[in-house]
Amino acid sequence: QDGPLNNYEKYLSSKLMDAFKPAKLSVRDISGGCGSMFAISIVSKAFNGISMIQQHRMVNEVLADEMKEWHGVQLNTR
Repeated sequence: QDGPLNNYEKYLSSKLMDAFKPAKLSVRDISGGCGSMFAISIVSKAFNGISMIQQHRMVNEVLADEMKEWHGVQLNTR
């Protein structure tokens, strides 16, 4: 999905920007607009030297409250 972010995508993006200061960030609702499934891609120096599992845990901690409401997430960290 291209085009402008919806308000919830913007909210999630700002939380991730604050937490990880990423070089690249993409947050997209891939549920068809109902806000229950997201594709998130983050490239951040905060992940240097950290295993992918630990990187995903870090993101999950930042978005823990929001993720309780989701069916799933596709997470890509580098």
